[in-house]
Amino acid sequence: MKKIIITTFTMVAVLFVNAQVTVNNELKGLIGQSFGYFPKVKEMENTVVTAQEKVALTELNKFPDITGDASYTYVRPKIVVPINGDDIQFAPVHNLNGSVNATYAVFDFGRLQANVNRSKDDLQYARHNVDYVKAQLAYQVSNVYYNIVYLQKAMSIQDSVLNFLNENKRVVESQLKNGTALKIDLLNIQASIDNEENRKVDLKNSLQKQLNLLEYTTGIKQSNGRSFDFDINLTDAGSALGVAQVSNLDFVLAKDKIKQAESDLAITKLADKPTIGLRGAAGIKNGYLPYIADMRFNYMAGVSMSIPIYNGGKNKQQQKLQQNIIKQNELAVESLSSTYKKDIEQALTDIATNLDRIKNTRGQIEQAQSAQVLASNRLKGGTGTNLEITNAGTNVQRAALTKLQYEYQLCLAKLELTRLMGYQYW
Repeated sequence: MKKIIITTFTMVAVLFVNAQVTVNNELKGLIGQSFGYFPKVKEMENTVVTAQEKVALTELNKFPDITGDASYTYVRPKIVVPINGDDIQFAPVHNLNGSVNATYAVFDFGRLQANVNRSKDDLQYARHNVDYVKAQLAYQVSNVYYNIVYLQKAMSIQDSVLNFLNENKRVVESQLKNGTALKIDLLNIQASIDNEENRKVDLKNSLQKQLNLLEYTTGIKQSNGRSFDFDINLTDAGSALGVAQVSNLDFVLAKDKIKQAESDLAITKLADKPTIGLRGAAGIKNGYLPYIADMRFNYMAGVSMSIPIYNGGKNKQQQKLQQNIIKQNELAVESLSSTYKKDIEQALTDIATNLDRIKNTRGQIEQAQSAQVLASNRLKGGTGTNLEITNAGTNVQRAALTKLQYEYQLCLAKLELTRLMGYQYW
């Protein structure tokens, strides 16, 4: 009863967390597209088919084995015995034999079922491996998707900076004609424009690389995302770790390995059990007295028992080995929990830090924009300098990019927390 309550509570907790995750339909569509396009997924899905065939093969051992045999033997010298002056032949020179033989294991003390269970464990592991590859691929596609969003937004900021500088370049050119500005002022602002153009080229290059990655994973080379809209309801590290231990595929696969090792131990424990079976055969052969050349029908039926007696202690040693493998896999789960606890705490810290940073940058942007307007007006009025307008534009750009970077880092931190918790948001 206690186990049922704990399981129910865990399922409710997982559903509660899952219900608090927000993701747009375009990203879901790209992830779904990647599952059908990316070759690694198809490769892992084929391992499931292989594991299914292995289960079917193992289950076929419950049926009897039937074989057909035929033989011919030429024997010399003749087997003859002199009786009352006559040579009586007891075996033919040409020995012919044909038969159908059958063997069937009646009772094997659970060996077959243990092997079937082991094959089913492999099948479950293969299925979870497919889910694991999909989860990793979904995380990769999501990262690429929001990288594209970040770079497109950064380019928009860069365009606004260039528009601002070009507008002020026209003002300086007009002032230069009127004799109220110097040639060096125009050269300085042109140098700033060239510098910002180079930054835009770098952003375009990075954006193209991300689009190439998107095509590599999904087969699609475009994205319409324009905002960091991925969100997850925040929770404490302990609750998040509890969900991860149930939902995250790293934990699921680690527990699968424990189950596989336990099945191997169960098979090993049955190695010293006897096997009881039936065997029979029916066919025709020659060599029966008194007409040894005639082919005659014959049959046999019986019961066989095989009992392991001694193997030098190899079975006991194998059991010790399997028990140690189980312990090793259990320790691996504990290590995984420790690592995930640290990573979850780090993700939550990143989320909280970036939320505070975004809040703090709002005032900085407003102040920088006000200073930029003031510097632009002063330049137009002939009281400002090129240095002032350049510094003002740089400050606005730096504040806007800083806020954008914090929003980007916040989105990635939420995405990382979702990955750690094992939520399949696609």
